[in-house]
Amino acid sequence: MNDMTVTIVGVGLISGSFALGLRDKGFAKHIIGVSRTEASGKRALELGIVNEVLPLIDAIKKSDFIYVAIPVDATIPVLQTVLDNITDKQFVADAGSTKFAMCKAVETHPMRHRFVATHPMWGTEYSGPDAAVKDAFRGRACVICEKDKSDKDIVDIIENIYKTLGMNMIYMDAAAHDMHAAYISHISHITSFALANTVLEKEKEENTIFELAGGGFESTVRLAKSSPAMWAPIFMQNRDNVLDVLNEHITQLRKFKACLEKENIEYLEELMVNANKIKRILK
Repeated sequence: MNDMTVTIVGVGLISGSFALGLRDKGFAKHIIGVSRTEASGKRALELGIVNEVLPLIDAIKKSDFIYVAIPVDATIPVLQTVLDNITDKQFVADAGSTKFAMCKAVETHPMRHRFVATHPMWGTEYSGPDAAVKDAFRGRACVICEKDKSDKDIVDIIENIYKTLGMNMIYMDAAAHDMHAAYISHISHITSFALANTVLEKEKEENTIFELAGGGFESTVRLAKSSPAMWAPIFMQNRDNVLDVLNEHITQLRKFKACLEKENIEYLEELMVNANKIKRILK
């Protein structure tokens, strides 16, 4: 499958990086972009991410493989439209950060077997075609959900693409994926957004933030620069899991607050020593 015509639905960070990787590794002879805005489509053309930009239905008709990487609230209706318009000779994958709602929405579709639910676990705080990076996925994990519901031939192709792009494959059901994603990704973004709002509320001098912000602050609030249009739907689709981990996070914050209120330095140090265990996992 090294001479495919591929459509990327969405021409932003993930889809653009995926397209650059496909081109670099020789998987695609022709890449079509489907963009919500004319400006993004034009920019993707200028950057050489895509060869042409077409409306969705026209793009589907010309493609072997359709890759959907748009905000998760838009993914479900778009994915249903794609599945409505493909044949058994075509196949589809997505790159969404939540999986349960989407897999549920298409579970009875007659073309479900030509779809692979994937989540390449990579991203930055930037968005749009200019954020795309050629070697983005190397060394990262990619989750495939409900592998057994997809035809083996297309799972093999998708796995080969991601592996050639340097990714490690992980397999989960959709519910487990969303739970773990809440713990290791979604809470990090909520915390970063909240911390940025905290500092903006308390520190009214913008120049002071700019002049005094060190590496610790910058790395902690980096994710607060992420796209709200992307992350609000993720939080809402994964609401139950995000609330679960958010409640635990609030509990942990209250422990630190109590230590300071009661001047309990022993327990304060104990909390931090416990947190240091993360060093055993993340070097």
